[in-house]
Amino acid sequence: AAEAGDASKYYRIQPPEGRHHDTLWGIAERHLGDGLRYKEIYELNRDRVQPDGSRLTEASLIRPGWILEMPADATGGELVEAPGEDLDDMSPDEADEFLDYRETGDTGGDAAGGGTPGGAEETPQPPAVPDPAADHSDWTGPGAGGPGGTEETEHAVVPAEREAEAAGESGRGAIDALMAAPLLAAGLLIALGRARRQALWQAAAGALGRGVGDDLEPETPAAGDARDALLAGADPGAVAFLDRALRTLSAALDAEGRTLPAVYAAWLGADELHLQLAHPAGDPPAPWQPGQSDTYWTLERARLAGTPGGDAAGDAGAAAEAPYPGLVSLGTRDGIRLLLNLEAVPGIVSVLGAPRDREAVLGSVAAELATSGWSDRMTVTLVGFGAEMTALAPTRVRHLEDIAGLLEVMETETNLRHANLRHTGQDSILTGRTGPSRRHHWAPHLVVVGVEPTEDEAERLGALASVSAPLGIGYLVTSDRPDLPGLAWEFEVTPEGLLKEPDMGLELTAQLLPAAGRAAVVELFAGLAAGEGGSDGTGGGAGEPSGPVFTVDLSARGKPEVYAEIMGGYTVTGLPEPEPERAAQLREALALLLLHRAGVHPRVMAAALWPRGVSDDVRDAFLARLGDWLGRDAEGAPRLTTGDDGRLALSARVVSDWDVLRTLHHHAGRPGAADRARRLTDALALARGPLLDGQRAEGGYAWLDHEIVDAQYPLLVAGIALGLAEEHLGAGKGEQAYLAVRSALAAAPTDERLWNELLRAAHATGNREWLEGAADWLTAHHAQLFGPDQPLPARTRALMDEFLPGRRVEDNAVS
Repeated sequence: AAEAGDASKYYRIQPPEGRHHDTLWGIAERHLGDGLRYKEIYELNRDRVQPDGSRLTEASLIRPGWILEMPADATGGELVEAPGEDLDDMSPDEADEFLDYRETGDTGGDAAGGGTPGGAEETPQPPAVPDPAADHSDWTGPGAGGPGGTEETEHAVVPAEREAEAAGESGRGAIDALMAAPLLAAGLLIALGRARRQALWQAAAGALGRGVGDDLEPETPAAGDARDALLAGADPGAVAFLDRALRTLSAALDAEGRTLPAVYAAWLGADELHLQLAHPAGDPPAPWQPGQSDTYWTLERARLAGTPGGDAAGDAGAAAEAPYPGLVSLGTRDGIRLLLNLEAVPGIVSVLGAPRDREAVLGSVAAELATSGWSDRMTVTLVGFGAEMTALAPTRVRHLEDIAGLLEVMETETNLRHANLRHTGQDSILTGRTGPSRRHHWAPHLVVVGVEPTEDEAERLGALASVSAPLGIGYLVTSDRPDLPGLAWEFEVTPEGLLKEPDMGLELTAQLLPAAGRAAVVELFAGLAAGEGGSDGTGGGAGEPSGPVFTVDLSARGKPEVYAEIMGGYTVTGLPEPEPERAAQLREALALLLLHRAGVHPRVMAAALWPRGVSDDVRDAFLARLGDWLGRDAEGAPRLTTGDDGRLALSARVVSDWDVLRTLHHHAGRPGAADRARRLTDALALARGPLLDGQRAEGGYAWLDHEIVDAQYPLLVAGIALGLAEEHLGAGKGEQAYLAVRSALAAAPTDERLWNELLRAAHATGNREWLEGAADWLTAHHAQLFGPDQPLPARTRALMDEFLPGRRVEDNAVS
């Protein structure tokens, strides 16, 4: 290190007033002209005793009030020159601090560790976060007393799934882990819904070897268990609360002209959300309130629901950029979930422990980052593990084989992001995450490394992580090695499923996604793109569709004993009227079973009927009541059965119009079906309106939000109508084709294929009045759906121009 003399220049770390916490990179950029020269500052000051008694041992760990010696060519108004032996220009305290600091010079190169950041420490170190208060009692979470805060968790009951994993049982415990991760399960469930809808559209376009009417059921028992765990464990309400709370905060700060504060973590309870700030940032905007200390902001769930401004406030929040997309669940303590903001950590987050346990932590983090509902644009890079997890979010998740490839990418990206910040005059990506230009800034990039770095790779990775916090980049690394270079926080996962960070007094029940659970979840997604069978069946494709799981015997001997109409309303015949106070829930359970002919697990039914939870005894009493209501068939067999897998299923004697429609569609799609037109006509006649019309308005049936049937039903009805119109047009029956398409529009009003077929069928009638009427109706229908200023789709407009060439001129004249 350079000697401290009269020409030496020094910099005192500034508090984060009006900006985010200082970094060596930022200091080097301001005073040396190049952020990469932060290493010189580090080497000049490593292991020197600072005014608060601690030492600089990591390039990322600096705190306000510290004194840094600068290279001789440093420039800038914030620098001061040490006044040699004449300290009259300083206050007594400042003079003492500079003298003490200079006395510890020249020690950096001799410190244990041989020049490697993170070497041996000669004095007690503060927790590895740049917290100006250096007090980590708050890290025990809201309401915890004392620095440790682990008294209750030291004797925590080990989850049953972890005991199973420790014993080498890979199935049940891995799936149960999903049920203990409500935010992760909700994100996966929403992502799965998107993937299933995409698969349906591909099937409708003939791009997959399955029909629109086929079931999208999991293909293996493990995948079925994973789907059940997602349905039973997901808490979409908690995700919605977290997302709206954060976006509302962002919008409120933006309205006040304030920037987002750096947030290290969030603690999410059933009724409150607590944000843990990197530094005090004043009072939060309403409806947020100050928390237990000046580094906590708190929001009660009830206060968010009653936000002044009503819809206007909600709209502003919805339009705001997701402020903290790097928040990811690590585990729970006393029923409160800790989410670490990986994007804001000033260095590497490391996970120690047995390889299987470490990978279970990384798998959970990766899956939640891939599918979280409180994020927008984001890149997640998985290194050395989890290549199959790209299926969860192909546009967000990417995989690299090794750290060498990662370093090549990230060193370039780090420089580009720094250049972007210099160009925009901002000190952090957070500064630009509010305001009108927010979508032009870099999206967060979170890196999860599942392979052990070499010594050189660890040094380079640590150097990148040490300057990553202002750039929107975060690093989570699994390692056998403690004290990685650039380390900020070091967690250890135990075989009992606990996640510990002793320096911060943290002990959590870890959120895990073991290998078996990860494989089962991935199978749910990957299986959607590997459909079997033939085409949709209505367009004449080759091969026979695999068909639905349950088909109805349409002969006289297959007449059902119980028949439910769920398309266009909900009526049930063949069952006695239940007690009025229990009727609604029994009918809802029946509807759930009718839409899942392969069966419904009791815990999935409980989650559907009691979204906020229910005890096992209440659930079991209800299931017994449901079985009694459904009764027995003519042969004396129960109409509600329990399979070997524990799932509840209806007997073949209980049928719905949805079952009949799918059966007719499946039979009509068989090659050479002589009565195709008749079957399609019968199927279309069943589709009288929206599925379970009028039921959701009464407050139940929230589980339908996660059902594929809402997307499948209109696509299937449209496919039936298009197939029937094709039959009629081939026979020269334009009017019948027109009526078939108009009938289907009641169930599929937004399907552009039906709009275009309606024009073709009207034109085929040869009746100009029918054609003009169809064009008028379509124009008005489109305006009602999307507003009068939204133009018709290009293909629909082109058909109108073809069939009614003078119409556009007339429309322009009228407007």
